[in-house]
Amino acid sequence: MKKVRLGTTGLSVTPLCFGTSGLGNMPDTYGYEVDEARARTTLQAIFDSPVNFLDTSNNYGSGRSEQRIGDAIRERGGLPNGFVLSTKVDRDMETGRFDASRVRQSLEESLNKLGIDTVPLLHLHDPEHARDINEITGTGGALDELFRLKEEGIAQSIGLAMGRLDVMFPILREREFDALISHNRYTLLNRSANEMFDHAASRNIAILNAAPFAGGVLAKGSEVMPRVTYQLADEKKLAPVRTIESICAKHSVAPGAVALQFSMMRKNMTSTIVGITKPERIEQTIVWANADIPKAVWDEIEEIGHETRDPEADREYKPG
Repeated sequence: MKKVRLGTTGLSVTPLCFGTSGLGNMPDTYGYEVDEARARTTLQAIFDSPVNFLDTSNNYGSGRSEQRIGDAIRERGGLPNGFVLSTKVDRDMETGRFDASRVRQSLEESLNKLGIDTVPLLHLHDPEHARDINEITGTGGALDELFRLKEEGIAQSIGLAMGRLDVMFPILREREFDALISHNRYTLLNRSANEMFDHAASRNIAILNAAPFAGGVLAKGSEVMPRVTYQLADEKKLAPVRTIESICAKHSVAPGAVALQFSMMRKNMTSTIVGITKPERIEQTIVWANADIPKAVWDEIEEIGHETRDPEADREYKPG
């Protein structure tokens, strides 16, 4: 799989990245369980695949995602050559504290679980859920500490990973990040991240687009997974999904292939992060990434229209 440079860093990554929040067992978010054996098998299959990029976070599954990844790395005797691991520093999940000392503490927790000394790509994660944004953005706060970690070499590159664009975009404008992760805001259903992505591209910030399947429904289907952006969806919210499914059925293509390639083919897209929770999804994702999609599919989908409002405005947030 061809690799591309991650922004202005010395890292090279594949245009696909596997996300591992689900591997930490987060049933409140995804609606299903993932046990340790399934996670271990999936992680080893990821490391054996042509994809060289994996994303996790300190708080995914209350730390289980990183712990399981660390166990898989130790089982192999280390990461595969050239593999790029991305993780994130998180707020204190009980108090919401997200100051400079919490950044340092969160990273130490991650390094211990993962069994590594440095992180190729380290993001500040979900500041919109912290108790006080000033702890993050103020002088001597979490963001200053994140950049200090890069200066110290503990993080090779740094990024910002979050949801709400009204909080994210101003921070992005003010700081020299290497990368960003946005989720659910650039999909077949929603294009709210367009302006921010254009801005990031103009500054050579690597764009990592997560959740191209709108939380899974565009991959698994509206009948199997009637949830849009992690929430149970009524018929009105499922209507555009079912229209996409109908168009794809007419042209004999998988909706998941269309949803994935929509993200991958965007100009200046560095990598698309796809959540994986079982080994067979790895091969399927790679097949979808290379599927032939008739132009008529794109034309008909464009006629449906798309949302530009916050896709998680009505979400009942649960971290598990």
